[in-house]
Amino acid sequence: MFRELSPPETYAALSEDDTAVLIDCRSAAEWHFTGIPDLSAIGKKPLLVAIADEGGRPNPDFVSQVSETVDVNTPVYVICRVGGRSANACRMLAEAGFTTLANVTEGFEGRGNESGHRNLVEGWKFHGLPWHQS
Repeated sequence: MFRELSPPETYAALSEDDTAVLIDCRSAAEWHFTGIPDLSAIGKKPLLVAIADEGGRPNPDFVSQVSETVDVNTPVYVICRVGGRSANACRMLAEAGFTTLANVTEGFEGRGNESGHRNLVEGWKFHGLPWHQS
């Protein structure tokens, strides 16, 4: 149904395929307060489509919003904070006919360490991949 890749594997795959797209399915508050992946060095921008709002209410238009700009045969990589919502997004997109999907395990911030702090054990930011804050 979909592959699972680490953040470095995802960045490499996005770099190697001009057609590949990264979808950040976190909420708008997360994009604003914790930042987003910066793909400008490889000539891309992530597609920001929330799978749910800040209160956790599902976005009933998630698949249709993705479908407006991404063809079902395009390689799609999906990222969230830790990897759970993005796995769900991959399942939804697969059910809608998307053929090449990958969940970004670890997500943008990753799990918290023993003190609950993120970005210190795993995730896009932990691996030193490019990102920026709005």
